[in-house]
Amino acid sequence: MQKQVFKFLAKVNKTILPSYSKQQLDLAEASKLQMAIIGWRWFVTKNALD
Repeated sequence: MQKQVFKFLAKVNKTILPSYSKQQLDLAEASKLQMAIIGWRWFVTKNALD
């Protein structure tokens, strides 16, 4: 059940949140909001794949 929730969240993230890797964002210059979005996407992706 939990894995299905994270898979759904991963799809929502892909459609709503920006992809900073496509924008070639330098992590050293990222704002706190951008770092929070990157961390959230990483957390959801990690749990969706486990």
